[in-house]
Amino acid sequence: MKKGAIVGIAAGIGIFAVIFAIVLSSMGESNVHEVEDTLDREVVPEEEITPEIQEKLDEVEKINLEEEYSPKPREWITSGPFQIDRSEYVLGEKIFLVIGGLNSQEKGQIAFLRPLNETHYSVYQTIPFDGAKKNAFNYYIEPSLSKANEICSMDDIVGTWTVVFRGTDYENLKFKITDKILPGVEDNYMKPVC
Repeated sequence: MKKGAIVGIAAGIGIFAVIFAIVLSSMGESNVHEVEDTLDREVVPEEEITPEIQEKLDEVEKINLEEEYSPKPREWITSGPFQIDRSEYVLGEKIFLVIGGLNSQEKGQIAFLRPLNETHYSVYQTIPFDGAKKNAFNYYIEPSLSKANEICSMDDIVGTWTVVFRGTDYENLKFKITDKILPGVEDNYMKPVC
């Protein structure tokens, strides 16, 4: 029996050695795979860039370098529960309106008035509010040209606007839209529509 015990021990040691070797070899492998970083690479088309395309790319790059756009910081001009985010905008920027904390009895309209001249205004847009139904909400407008509303050119948008809170005693808010245009939307304002 001694011979059988020796063979059993030898077989056990052999099996243990094989298992140990497998464990050691698998520890060297990793489940982490390297992925190529493409975030900072420029996409190059397979086709050759034509001179016309290169000229347009150079023109866009030149405009971007000359007129880097940076929005004015948010100021949050307030009248009661009503706020707008800035006192000055460029053409193409959205005007954010935040309404928060309306009383349940407050009901009326928010009227955005665009200037016609130094003393007269025209209603651009109205937004109803009712504190009994909703005491807080956000809204934005983006003044744009409109043949139907007789806003024919950017001159009809540029100037000092007034926000009136009809049905309340809150003071009006004023903001200015300059004649500068948000990069990328120039075509929307350069040609008159009427």
